[in-house]
Amino acid sequence: MEETNQSNNSLNDIKDIRRIMDRSSRFISLSGLSGVAAGICALIGAFIAYKLLDNYYGTFNSRGFFSGDDFSRLKIKFALLAAIVFGIAFTSSFYLTWRKAKKQGLPIWDRTSKRLAWNMIVPLAAGGIFILGMLRYDAWIFVSPACLIFYGLALVNASKYTLNDIRYLGYCEIVLGLINIYFPGYGLWFWACGFGVLHIIYGIVMWQKYERNTA
Repeated sequence: MEETNQSNNSLNDIKDIRRIMDRSSRFISLSGLSGVAAGICALIGAFIAYKLLDNYYGTFNSRGFFSGDDFSRLKIKFALLAAIVFGIAFTSSFYLTWRKAKKQGLPIWDRTSKRLAWNMIVPLAAGGIFILGMLRYDAWIFVSPACLIFYGLALVNASKYTLNDIRYLGYCEIVLGLINIYFPGYGLWFWACGFGVLHIIYGIVMWQKYERNTA
């Protein structure tokens, strides 16, 4: 009986040590609900973008031509929409992650989270500059694949500083972006699937796996 208790205590000690090591080397406060929130924002943004395109082509059907002003206005609307969607998604994700970290008694901004942020920022910044270059030359058909691929690379690159599940989401984003290259006319649908549906699925899985028992 005593040997069994000692074995259980040793196992608990090992689990505690592993938990402490994880907290010191990886940012484990990412909330699954933040993924769901980001996914919902992306789907709403994709729906609004679809309506903007529908109106744009409706104008073409009524006139029989596009004007340069029409296209310029469309680009401005898309830029504002992207900024608003990103702002809302980031704010909601940050709040939900901050709330989870507070419940766990962990800091939201420490050495590990800084490493996580840096490893995500580098691929995202490179991707953003690359996409701006494509927009400069009106290569719109490859914007969606580039968004998915660079975002997936950022997730894979940052996964070593957070939960391993992030890596698989990154792989899915990259594969989806590569497929999208061969179906350029469906960029908005691929974008909605990658940033919307995949985020929601990932968020639900993460919540079920790490947060359900503590909710």
